[in-house]
Amino acid sequence: MIDNQQFLTPEESLEVEKALLTSSEKFLTRLTISSLRLLQVIAQDLNISINDLTSEQIIIWMEKDSKTRKEQGKDQAVLKWEN
Repeated sequence: MIDNQQFLTPEESLEVEKALLTSSEKFLTRLTISSLRLLQVIAQDLNISINDLTSEQIIIWMEKDSKTRKEQGKDQAVLKWEN
């Protein structure tokens, strides 16, 4: 598991906020950066290149992390959100 994983740093969030983008575009930019980080974690966990990830592998990984969160608590999962 990754301890204290941040998918978007405060500095990056500030950079996005300063960008000449609409609110929707800023949201999408933050989401894209965060998604890239999560895909890197998933690829590393599966020991494959990020370019080789399939949607099926991502779904299975997300289900596994969800199960970990439900059974062992959010501190044991990669994604720390509440259900």
